Amino acid sequence: MDFWEYVGHRRTQLLLDAYQHASAVFQCVLAATALGVLIGVLTYRSEWVGNLAVTATATVLTVPSLALLGLLIPVTGLGVAPTVIALVLYGLLPIVRNCVVGLRGVDPALLEAARGIGMSRPAQLVRVELPMAWPPILTGIRVSTQMLMGIAAIAAYASGPGLGNEIFRGLASLGSANALNQVAAGTLGIVVLALLFDAAYVLIGRLTISRGIRA
Repeated sequence: MDFWEYVGHRRTQLLLDAYQHASAVFQCVLAATALGVLIGVLTYRSEWVGNLAVTATATVLTVPSLALLGLLIPVTGLGVAPTVIALVLYGLLPIVRNCVVGLRGVDPALLEAARGIGMSRPAQLVRVELPMAWPPILTGIRVSTQMLMGIAAIAAYASGPGLGNEIFRGLASLGSANALNQVAAGTLGIVVLALLFDAAYVLIGRLTISRGIRA
């Protein structure tokens, strides 16, 4: 059968795989965002500590995804656990780096004005620094999401959820009638999900970033 006929025949399974893929990436990005912003907030005031945090998260990206999953499987077993751990670790770098850069880039005059009206340091962080740093943080989240869309496909190696299963099944059966259709369907599904997520981030940016900051 041709590609679109294959998609029509397998649409239920493909939709389920796409939902699982999107759900896994979304939840892991949320976890990476919470952890990454926390790391950024705790480290940005110190030059060397902030740089150490960025370097440490960057080091994770030097580990091949298959190797990391292979190391996690004996500890966590197959399935969701190694997938979540790997994706969260891989998603940290853009968020931590952009959070540190964004917080360090806040105009000192704004902080001086905040202190002048009696704001405590936590209040400055929440009401001045984080809102001003939000555009680069959002960019980091956006980059992290795009990275994890592709890396999540590798999670099928550890029996993780998502469209990677379709790709792996196709690669394992190369030469059979629908092998290329399986690979193409999984790949196209990931591309479509990545574009949808990116469009959502553009909308979030327009809704949460004031025109003055965007300019």
